[in-house]
Amino acid sequence: MGGRVKILSHCELDVYRMAFDAARQLFELSKLFPTEEKYALTDQVRRSARSVCANLAEAWRKRRYPAAFIAKLSDSEAEAAET
Repeated sequence: MGGRVKILSHCELDVYRMAFDAARQLFELSKLFPTEEKYALTDQVRRSARSVCANLAEAWRKRRYPAAFIAKLSDSEAEAAET
């Protein structure tokens, strides 16, 4: 079939796996942040990193609707830039 692989879940996407790995690494690194940053910087970095993965998963679910798919990918990219 032309070398194409059927992807059944967003978890199989390379971009999702890379984002998930980066989020995990950021979580571990954020443990080293100063205590006074716990509720400001630390929380924001962690939420933003998780949001990248969440938006990629949502884009996958909406892949049949081009405008929604692109919007969720854009949201994911914006969260990645924020992180």
